[in-house]
Amino acid sequence: MAKKETPKKPAKTTPKPRVHRELDGFEVSIDQFGELRSNMNIEKINEFLNQNVDDKKLAERDDYDEMKKEKPKKKKKE
Repeated sequence: MAKKETPKKPAKTTPKPRVHRELDGFEVSIDQFGELRSNMNIEKINEFLNQNVDDKKLAERDDYDEMKKEKPKKKKKE
């Protein structure tokens, strides 16, 4: 007697997480060797984090508030 074929269930589509508008389209994956793969330049990610996330290790410094007030200058492309 032949086995009954069970209908295949459609793959669950997971909704994309909400991200900041500056990071729209950002995706990260881990390859077979455990390395992180990203579709965005690491310098752009670091610049975003420097602007939007407080550094807990630097918060203990006396001059941290002054450093935080200064805005980083954008590099000119030549």
